Amino acid sequence: MHGRILIINPNSSRSCTDGIAEAVAPFAAPGLPRFDVTRLTDGPPAIVTWRDWFSVAEPLCREVEREEADAYVIGCVSDPGLEAVRTVTDRPVLGMFRCAVTAAMARAERFGIIGFTQKSLPRQRRALQSLGVEDRMAAWIPLDLPMEVLTDPVAPQGRIAAAARELKERGAEVVILGCAGMAGHVAVAAEASGLPVIEPCQAAAAAALLAVLGARIPSVAI
Repeated sequence: MHGRILIINPNSSRSCTDGIAEAVAPFAAPGLPRFDVTRLTDGPPAIVTWRDWFSVAEPLCREVEREEADAYVIGCVSDPGLEAVRTVTDRPVLGMFRCAVTAAMARAERFGIIGFTQKSLPRQRRALQSLGVEDRMAAWIPLDLPMEVLTDPVAPQGRIAAAARELKERGAEVVILGCAGMAGHVAVAAEASGLPVIEPCQAAAAAALLAVLGARIPSVAI
């Protein structure tokens, strides 16, 4: 059995969910667990405020209790409900933001983040503090665009390019796209900044594959 990795978008945006699915599609291969992407149809249009962030914890828990998988990914780059969901399953539960930060630190010492909105900063800062790496963030720049604009294939490109260039000017050595809605704009940020760009959907997909496949390797007695 190849297994299943379930990515749950805690917002109700179809375009964001479709973007996540497109971002992880290259990870499909014979013999590997399949990726399924779903959304909370009753979730907020986007995770913008702390109220949004806290409101999805219980629905995420219920979704994980209903849906069997070998690993779960919270499909939002502020990792809402992560700690709560981990209490309802013994399978790996990963947050996109923490996966992206970990991947960025493997590439460089100083990272910069293009944020969704200014209201996202406290939640991402809290996650950085929990990881003990807040001092490695060179800068954080929000786009302050609605989700449906952010997921448009063209509309946000100018703002994303400008933010990526500014992050480089402020000392970033790698750029993190700070929202799953930016999944289709990796090339724009990379071309504008000349820096490596970490896309959180793909960072989490890679980490989830490692967690699932690593669990299947038999331990060797020493």
